[in-house]
Amino acid sequence: MTSDVIKEAVAKQQSGDRKLAADNSILGKVMTFNIGDQIYGIEIQYVTEIIGMQHITKVPHVPNYIKGIINVRSKVVPIVDIRTRFGKPEIAYNNRTCIITLNFNETSVGIIVDSVADVEDIHTGDISATPENKNVNTNDFIQYMIRGENDTTKLILDVAKLLDEKEA
Repeated sequence: MTSDVIKEAVAKQQSGDRKLAADNSILGKVMTFNIGDQIYGIEIQYVTEIIGMQHITKVPHVPNYIKGIINVRSKVVPIVDIRTRFGKPEIAYNNRTCIITLNFNETSVGIIVDSVADVEDIHTGDISATPENKNVNTNDFIQYMIRGENDTTKLILDVAKLLDEKEA
């Protein structure tokens, strides 16, 4: 439900609907996290929990961005390193590095992030669509953007594309 409302707001924004900026209602929530200096977010409906780094069991013959599997309450959860998935250089894990477990289409997956930032409301007036120009919007994992304080831009990820092996 929430995702459909957000998609509708993004479509209105793309069409240049000027009433959208005047309407500043809350559409949902996103969990934001850092990868380097960039702030990303995932709609809260997909987030199960945040856990600290733990031993990851390597699995042979998987894409390089899949670091392996962990056991979370007797459930095997594959772990995706977002840095590697986005083609960024790997860095050493520290005390802020953590795993966000997601549930999408009854599948659990963990993503490694540099640090978790916050849970924030999505306001209608803050939504921006991704640029249509393929030279600008080369990252197909971005569903939409939201404007934050101090002119920051937060890139909200499309969980379906993020977890789809064909998008690699």
